[in-house]
Amino acid sequence: MLTKEELNKKIQELSFSAVDLNLFLNTHPNDPQALKDYSYVSKSLQQLRQLYNEKYGPFFNFGESPFSGNYWNWVAEDDKWPWEGDMEV
Repeated sequence: MLTKEELNKKIQELSFSAVDLNLFLNTHPNDPQALKDYSYVSKSLQQLRQLYNEKYGPFFNFGESPFSGNYWNWVAEDDKWPWEGDMEV
């Protein structure tokens, strides 16, 4: 299983690849290998973002995460903020 840092890095790498392939497809819209690669990268990126959201909370702090329940639970486990006591800093 990937650590939080490894997962974050992989998401960044796939995001870069998705943007790069998207730019390539702007000038080569009928390239079958580029279309196949873009589809693969997009699906992989979506899966990793979903995994990150489930394991660590929202990857983005705006609009994209389908996080249900108390949105801020990812910040402080046990529904306590650091200043509410009983937490080591």
